Amino acid sequence: MRPMIHPVELFVGLRYLRAKRRTRFVSFITLVSMAGIALGVAALIVILSVMNGFEGELRSRLLSMTAHGYVASDNGALQDWQAVRQRVLAQDGVLAATPVVQLEGMIRTGTELKPVQIDGIEPVAEEGVAGRTINLVEGRLADLQAGEKGVILGRLLAWDLAVAVGDSVVLLVPRAGANGQMEPVLERFVLVGMFDAGVQEHDTGLALMHLQDAARLAGLNDGEVSAVRFLSGNVLAAPAIAGGLRDAFGSGYRSSDWTVENASYFRAIRIEKMMMSLILSLVIGVAAFNIVASLVMVVTDKTSDIAILRTLGMGPNGVVRVFFIQGAMIGWLGVLAGVGVGVLLAQNVPTLVPALEAFFGFQIMPGDVYYVTRIPSVLQSRDVIIIAIAAFVLTSLATLYPARRAALVDPASALRYE
Repeated sequence: MRPMIHPVELFVGLRYLRAKRRTRFVSFITLVSMAGIALGVAALIVILSVMNGFEGELRSRLLSMTAHGYVASDNGALQDWQAVRQRVLAQDGVLAATPVVQLEGMIRTGTELKPVQIDGIEPVAEEGVAGRTINLVEGRLADLQAGEKGVILGRLLAWDLAVAVGDSVVLLVPRAGANGQMEPVLERFVLVGMFDAGVQEHDTGLALMHLQDAARLAGLNDGEVSAVRFLSGNVLAAPAIAGGLRDAFGSGYRSSDWTVENASYFRAIRIEKMMMSLILSLVIGVAAFNIVASLVMVVTDKTSDIAILRTLGMGPNGVVRVFFIQGAMIGWLGVLAGVGVGVLLAQNVPTLVPALEAFFGFQIMPGDVYYVTRIPSVLQSRDVIIIAIAAFVLTSLATLYPARRAALVDPASALRYE
């Protein structure tokens, strides 16, 4: 059986890659094409790795103050939370579970009035769910004692209110009265701690207090909470666990997870990754057009050579394969070089960026502007494989037009004046 590519075709195609004196300009364009492909591939790998790093950083910060999912009642307050918690703990993949009472209100000190999301927690149970990830700047979760009206605020919220640990703040919470109308409830609490989550939504608008204090503010009965939150062994398995809990509890209950609650954040990152990929793919596209231009010039320069090959018995398909080999080698070498450089840079971004900052004397992400002051990078083999395959296909397709043009050369016309 005849091989797909004959050795003669391979030899001629590789031979045309070597520059002669009168084809140095063509070789220069070939090198520019190869460099452009390598640059585009490397840039894609590095950018996607950095965006993967930011996505992981955002996920860890969002989950530092909350759990991976929750179970709640469709009818308002969740009753007998101790029994619900035991059923949640019995689900495969759940490491810990804790009750929470959530309500919205306003917080005031002096003349400052700020909106706030209040989470009532059970400190002992909360230690097993989010206690290991909460970045407490001052105080401890254990300082939240039932009936003592203690509160822990985000660092930026406390700064906006100009309060320190030991100062008092006033919470205003709307609550349904006996006649069914909403009535404001005002209570004074003492600041016993501050946290720094690194997420503006939490640091500027979240307050933690004891479960019983929050239940009393919300007007809940004994044993009633807003939801039972859980911590999974694998953060990416939380959606499956939430689905299993939904099936286990049946009607009257609902379950959700962090991917649903924070869908807008991660949707924005996916859109940004897609747009950056499309923009940087234009670099590879321009380099592919350079391959077309260089091969067209080679075909024009090698017209007599092509005619001689045809007279020696090489068919049109053989001529196509000759120039396909030449163009594919240019593209593939560029892709391989880009993958090597991109992987090397992506793996060393946390080291290279501080070195560049020190050399140029400025900080890319200053701490007074951004929550994240370092540029993270997470290299995923899937991204590298997809980028490499897409670049291989694009550069290979770029060779088809010049190769077909070479195959259409008429030997008699080309050799008439030779």
